[in-house]
Amino acid sequence: MEPTTVAARLASSAVTPLVKRLFVQEGPGAGLTDRPVRIASRVSFRGERRTLTERDLHKLAAELVRRAAEAGGPHEAPDPATRDEVTEALASALHSLGDLDMDDVQAVRLGADGLAALLARRDGSRDGPVASAGSASDRTDGLSEAAEACFRPLLRTACVHILHFFTQRSTFVARTLVEQTRTLEQVVATTDLLAARIPSQTARDARFEQRYADHIARKHGELTIYGLDLRHAREWRLDSAYVSLEATASDGQEGLTAPLPAERALSGQERVLLRGGAGSGKTTLVQWLAVTAARQDALPPSLSHLVGRVPFVLPLRRVGRDGLPPAPDRFLDAVRSSVAGEQPEGWAARVLRAGRGLLLVDGIDEIPEREREPVRRWMRELMGDYPGNLWLVTARPSAVREDWLEHEGFTELSLAPMARADVAEFVRRWHEAAGADPELGTSLLDAVRTAPALAQLAVNPLMCGLLCALHRERRGFLPQGRKDLYEAALSMLLERRDVERGVADGLRLSKETQIQLLQKLAHWLLRNDRAEMERADAVAQLERALVSMAHVTAGPEEVHRYLLERSGLLREPAEGRVDFVHRTFQDYLAAKAAVEEGDFPLLTDNASRDQWEDVVQMAVALGRPAERARILRALVGPAEFRPVMLAMACLKHAVELDPAVRDEVTGRARVFLPPPTVKDAIGMAETCGPLLIGLLPGPEGLTDDQAVRTVTCASHVATDAAITFLGRYCDHPSLAVRRQLAWRWHHFGTEEYGREIIARLDGTGLYFTAHSAAHLRVLRELGGRERIQFFGPHDPAELVGLIDPSRLTALWLTADVRSRDGWSWLDAFPRLRTLVVPEDTPAPDLDGIPAHVQVVTDAHVS
Repeated sequence: MEPTTVAARLASSAVTPLVKRLFVQEGPGAGLTDRPVRIASRVSFRGERRTLTERDLHKLAAELVRRAAEAGGPHEAPDPATRDEVTEALASALHSLGDLDMDDVQAVRLGADGLAALLARRDGSRDGPVASAGSASDRTDGLSEAAEACFRPLLRTACVHILHFFTQRSTFVARTLVEQTRTLEQVVATTDLLAARIPSQTARDARFEQRYADHIARKHGELTIYGLDLRHAREWRLDSAYVSLEATASDGQEGLTAPLPAERALSGQERVLLRGGAGSGKTTLVQWLAVTAARQDALPPSLSHLVGRVPFVLPLRRVGRDGLPPAPDRFLDAVRSSVAGEQPEGWAARVLRAGRGLLLVDGIDEIPEREREPVRRWMRELMGDYPGNLWLVTARPSAVREDWLEHEGFTELSLAPMARADVAEFVRRWHEAAGADPELGTSLLDAVRTAPALAQLAVNPLMCGLLCALHRERRGFLPQGRKDLYEAALSMLLERRDVERGVADGLRLSKETQIQLLQKLAHWLLRNDRAEMERADAVAQLERALVSMAHVTAGPEEVHRYLLERSGLLREPAEGRVDFVHRTFQDYLAAKAAVEEGDFPLLTDNASRDQWEDVVQMAVALGRPAERARILRALVGPAEFRPVMLAMACLKHAVELDPAVRDEVTGRARVFLPPPTVKDAIGMAETCGPLLIGLLPGPEGLTDDQAVRTVTCASHVATDAAITFLGRYCDHPSLAVRRQLAWRWHHFGTEEYGREIIARLDGTGLYFTAHSAAHLRVLRELGGRERIQFFGPHDPAELVGLIDPSRLTALWLTADVRSRDGWSWLDAFPRLRTLVVPEDTPAPDLDGIPAHVQVVTDAHVS
């Protein structure tokens, strides 16, 4: 029986009353000491105030063992002989509490594992049987294997509650060990949650589950960092790579909620459809959630619903390629998991039946459209057969209609482009992982901040990674558009990679030859609506292409192997399968092939399909002026919202274009402005970029709702021109308009936006949003504000120094920023009357808030 399983089943309600009997109950006036209490002086089975005999102690241990056996269920209950062994060992270990030469403070600092190990060792120094809760080296002989498996976790669970009892009985401890108390509260809460969540399971299940968790943590604990494979290993530890992105959710009407860190936005959600563009970080978030759930350590409060969950990562391009995705017992086989063969029969079904699964279905957009409806039916069937599990499904923004999973109870979230602070953090971590000079990162950020074209590229992790790699390799020379960025990346990967790695022997193919061959594969995937292809199909396409390449003497099999091993763009996700390392490269090369083949009707006929949008944009970038005009006129001909917005997005890639065609496209776009919904406004901004700023109307003649949509659109275009445009709305009477202007501060330069926008906003009813210390500093320089919303954790002492106390009446915190002295730091704000905290804040965490401050949760603040 695994320790985590026992601890999960034995809830605090079963343990706490028994633990309390181990210690003397304090009478009136107790708890006033200013010193820690020596443990030996407080046990109830020795000394003048003795209330338990050793026989009573033995009965108490037997009762703990009995309750643990009942929690385990009839099939796992130890036999009578084993229970007697465990009872004797547990009674001896608990008796050792009276021999400890330490106080309660020291015990709490030692932690549950340390205390259990200490009690077991002291027990082992006597004559009774023992098994240590510590390392293997701490064990002594005497217990059978079955008894040891029960004893170790049971002793640790008892120690968790013993330490929790200490933190509750002394005002000194409560005052000096706040952080330890909070940790133990979380452990007890987690134990109760697991008790409800984890039903009886076999010891074999428990052992495999731990093996599987370790496997998931290793398999998904690394990311590919593009560009590092020139001189360094390509793998990047997820712990250091993950940068929390923002996500927004529908507010139930036509708009979106305020952006939140993605992990906060997922808080408490049972079923989520997550939308995001290529390279936006969807798969990285899936990996992070899988690893976080597998490790089960240091879960943030917002993700407490992951406690006890078992993650199943299901990339649809792989698990759904042979028809419907698999049944639960085939999940691990479908993803070619190396531990699939060790899985106990029926284990996955038992996990799902208990409602413990975390199903991460990645890439709806990466399977053909005709297969998406069967996948939806597959999910709906699993949800009906196995309710209570968590689901996260990812897709590109337009892969499926907005209500595709609405009837299944899914909440829709959308990943937002990276803010300036996110880009800065990503660049810092990239250079740290690459072992590159930090000054290179600083100069890259300076370039991004001063060059609007680069800023439009640095919107997601993929693009930021490519920019970092190119900036390092090209000593600061950077491309100014997506086409140039892809071309430079291909040159880096295909031309310089082998030179840098010292590869000189065997087959050598030029960059141009490799691009032509890769184009053929990408074009085939596009035409056949596939994200990956059979090895035989790849070899056949290469064979056809090589007929026209007399300079290549190698056969298609050898060329295929060369591209897999040396290009850095292809990979073999499973035996006999081939795909591109990222869909973005596939789209670019497919567009290049389509333009060269003259497949313009194919492009425009499929432009409304999500997997073709990037291909169409790159085709406009790669085409000649007449070819661009042909594509754009075909897009705006029907005068429909989606193709017209795609045509607008294409304009930024058209270096040379007939002015009449450009005017035709922008004229069609004006018809759809202001955007129909807030969601459309964000989509238009992310798709079309700065070109929209000159077309947006107002504020004159707009209703409040139209003004909100207009400002939302402009504020998602982080350029100097956008700041100038937004300045026209600073005096708008609508609180929703002013709130949007305040929210988007962190996507612009702190000083400039603060001076041009924040300083001019009417503060009536408005919370001024600050994402950093720099924002708070600017607000103070502007004379302070009555209402401030602060995002993220921070040192309370610094908040006291940064916020003007003479004006603050309401403070909205999105994370826990208590100090070791609790909420005493709020006394620095004499006019403070309202404190807004996250909805999931536990009630004990609010103890100590000054009486004159009213506490409300963010769910009740609009």
